Amino acid sequence: MKTRHLHPRYDSLIAACRGLPPLRTAVVFPCDRLSLEGALEATRAGLIEPVLLGPDAQIRFLAHQLHWDLHTVTIMDVPEARAAAAQAITLARGGEVEALMKGSLHTDDLMAEVVKAQGGIRTGRRISHVFVMDVPSYSKLLLITDAAVNITPTLEEKADIVQNAIDLAHSLGVNRPKVAILSALETVTPRIPSTIEAAALCKMADRHQITGGILDGPLALDNAISRESAAVKHIDSPVAGDADILVVPDMEAGNMLAKELSYLAGADAAGIVLGAQVPIVLTSRADNPRARLASCAVATLYGRFTRKPSISFSAASQSSSALPTAGTRRKERK
Repeated sequence: MKTRHLHPRYDSLIAACRGLPPLRTAVVFPCDRLSLEGALEATRAGLIEPVLLGPDAQIRFLAHQLHWDLHTVTIMDVPEARAAAAQAITLARGGEVEALMKGSLHTDDLMAEVVKAQGGIRTGRRISHVFVMDVPSYSKLLLITDAAVNITPTLEEKADIVQNAIDLAHSLGVNRPKVAILSALETVTPRIPSTIEAAALCKMADRHQITGGILDGPLALDNAISRESAAVKHIDSPVAGDADILVVPDMEAGNMLAKELSYLAGADAAGIVLGAQVPIVLTSRADNPRARLASCAVATLYGRFTRKPSISFSAASQSSSALPTAGTRRKERK
């Protein structure tokens, strides 16, 4: 049984949205109690203005059970899950909604419509997922990418994955996020390809192919999040022991890391999909109400930030003031 902890940083995320207009969000096929309840909670918190897409009668029946009066809520009667996803994409393409929120349909059904070559909402950036984790034993919010979308990303795809996470961190108030490119160890060796890719990503930051963050890698997990571990190994780096973002080698590693933090360290995991024309909230049956709200808050802050760069936020406190410029890494590499 997962032990629950207080997560004040999620409360700060939600509080940061006060005063912002709710994000008009297509809630795709909310045809079970959990998914509709998530939309209800986000609506009551002022985070989203929902557009519900799915079978009208079923949605109204569930809403009645939840005591949700839908007379001011837009419902689009779409009987099939994939058709609901397609309609949501049409709304996003037309600018009628500013975000998508997954309901009870399978993630693959939603994402297949998102990434369609004709009629989807892809951009020039690779689509990727970022977990925004509140880990009780860590001093600030911790972003992990990609643990949900890209299975074995190439170096070029990893560059987009890193940039997506940096952009998200900016929207959460981290002006110069510290990005740890993870591998099994902190030295570059041809025997472990992820160490070579980590070093290449850092050089890409030096050449301004990746901007807005401080990259270092390869770093083992302990060196990325523990100052003591980094000191023992004599790693002189602004990132080591103080990472804001952990970039994993592949989806398997990321999925295991996020779940280990959740079930062994009492962390909660909010998160969104980036790289499309609008942010996408992928809810899970395992999410507790606070994590669901935090995911919507992250989408709201990101959505507003991409339209109004002046918005700032300090929930990721203690993270990034007076830091070196992008691409700065260990002194011995200079």
